[in-house]
Amino acid sequence: MESLLIGKSVPFGPKGQPSAIAKNLVSGPLKVTKLGFVDDEQADPRHHGGPEKALHHYAQEHYKTWSDEFPNINADALKVGGFGENISTTGLQEQDICIGDVFLFGTAVIQVSQGRQPCWKLNVRFSYPKMAASVQKSGRTGWYYRVIENGVVNQGDKLTLIERPQPDWNLARIQKVLYVDTLNRRDLQSLASLGELAENWKVLAQKRLSRLEVEDWSRRLETPD
Repeated sequence: MESLLIGKSVPFGPKGQPSAIAKNLVSGPLKVTKLGFVDDEQADPRHHGGPEKALHHYAQEHYKTWSDEFPNINADALKVGGFGENISTTGLQEQDICIGDVFLFGTAVIQVSQGRQPCWKLNVRFSYPKMAASVQKSGRTGWYYRVIENGVVNQGDKLTLIERPQPDWNLARIQKVLYVDTLNRRDLQSLASLGELAENWKVLAQKRLSRLEVEDWSRRLETPD
């Protein structure tokens, strides 16, 4: 099942920072451009949205897993759209998706560009201060698409895989490099040269190789005072 979601920016967070993390189901048709669904908002263009994060996809199956693991987190937010996704499906998870996968979606053509790096806004969204860190550790992050060809999508349109240029690099493997085996030089070199990977992730891999140290995750994962 494929569902489409969009959202508007509202005050959010400890200092009222704007966010459009809450997405709502829409019936379509939705126009898809290089910046994602028309009428969908991104409040922080430095970290969200843009051509390499035009559409966010999150697996519906993850919601039940989160509910089972953390029964006390905010149940009102723990529903489709809670992770800020634009596309919600069953049957596709991080181990099933490879960087560079190209899909026909409605009349649009989209390509997997990177996984999601969870940030502290998930802590606020789910009223749990370790939610972002838990998402990162679990690998249940979701992923982003760039838009190769603009088009129109309706609720219920299927994602059809039409090309898989990097079958050895599913998101689960990339997450292992980023968050577990963090200074594996061979894998970091491969990531840095992976043509279909978003530029900012290639730069991240290159910095680790040059410095031989892992970047500080605390500002991203911990809710600011």
